[in-house]
Amino acid sequence: MADDISAADTPLPASSAQQPIGYSRLESLDFTRGVAVMGILAANIVGFGQPFLAYTWPGGFATPLHAYDNWLWLAQFVLIDGKMRGLFTLLFGAGLVLFMDHAERRGDSGWRQVRRLTGLMLFGLAHYFLLWRGDILTAYAACGIVALLFLRLRAEALLAVGLIGYFAGALVYSAQFGALWADWAPGGVSLSAELEELLAQERADGAAELLIARNGSYFEYVEHAVHAHASEWLLMIAQVWLETLPLMLIGMALYRFGLFDGSVARRTQLRWGWIGVATGSLATAALGLWVMRDGLSYSGSLFAFLGPSAFTRLPVVVGLAALLAVAGQHVHGRLGRRTIAAGRMAFSNYIGTSLAMLFVFQPPGLRLFGQLNRVELYVVVLFGCGAMLAWSKWWLARFNYGPLEWAWRCMTYGHGFPLRRH
Repeated sequence: MADDISAADTPLPASSAQQPIGYSRLESLDFTRGVAVMGILAANIVGFGQPFLAYTWPGGFATPLHAYDNWLWLAQFVLIDGKMRGLFTLLFGAGLVLFMDHAERRGDSGWRQVRRLTGLMLFGLAHYFLLWRGDILTAYAACGIVALLFLRLRAEALLAVGLIGYFAGALVYSAQFGALWADWAPGGVSLSAELEELLAQERADGAAELLIARNGSYFEYVEHAVHAHASEWLLMIAQVWLETLPLMLIGMALYRFGLFDGSVARRTQLRWGWIGVATGSLATAALGLWVMRDGLSYSGSLFAFLGPSAFTRLPVVVGLAALLAVAGQHVHGRLGRRTIAAGRMAFSNYIGTSLAMLFVFQPPGLRLFGQLNRVELYVVVLFGCGAMLAWSKWWLARFNYGPLEWAWRCMTYGHGFPLRRH
């Protein structure tokens, strides 16, 4: 999305509207966004193709489970879950600073940023109710408005506030879901009443969604989102803000420190990037193996997914940002250029992915919801990533902005911009 997620909304002076799409940009940000938006599809594919219960717990799959499914769960837990969302959130924070820097150079008001984020909230609500209720845009809009209050802080202060807030949130989440897990005694046969009720509600909702996918219509799909999950987007914001806002502040700090523009020594950035990815991944793997040893119970997987994994994935998220930023500064070849194009259209690709997955899994499309196992879902991911790489470069060769980047830009500035290249 624009400077925040796709950077294709880089606010250029009116006289520069016809500049090439790469004008006044950081390709390292675009490249990192391109990787992140494709990784988001891998992170969300279970939520697209299976009941939401399966998002954190393999036992929620509507398809039969095999022995290897637990190991695939572990692989996704270590390599994907939380990392792509975290990377996206860091980039969003960096984009807030980038947009404001451009706005100040043009003498624009800070309220322009508030208007942009309000527009993002509207896009997010439409996405949530019409396409997929796993939306994160509403949380980004709400947390982004709060993050604006910290823009004047120095990089060191931003990093300190972000880290303190992040670890405080991780402790809160760990305590919250750890309390639920503690009620499941090792080898026990019962859940706490609260967790049992939650599990029953999730199963019932999954059954309703399976019925709609197989026998219902798109209008019933939307009706279910409106009636059964009308306020869930607010609950999502309440649940994730303790992670999302601090990560935005950390992203703002990293941008100020020069992580994305080559200001940091390349060798130093690579060394610490690999250290972060390696140590965080090993710690996440240990946590995942512990959950598997616990029997991959609902309470154990929920605790690990939403609690202590926050501690182990932060080094991975920051490490990935460091490594991809370096890679993005030295991009060569077709795949690299296509990845940059996908990043410039991350907003359109994020929403477009939900639209494509709606066609694959829900009415009136192929209705494959609840019918593909994890391996088959990963095949869908490969096709989805291939489509993003193919259409993004094709589109930007003909148009100045991605379609949703253009719509959001027009909404932000209150007037139209040339879309087609001349």
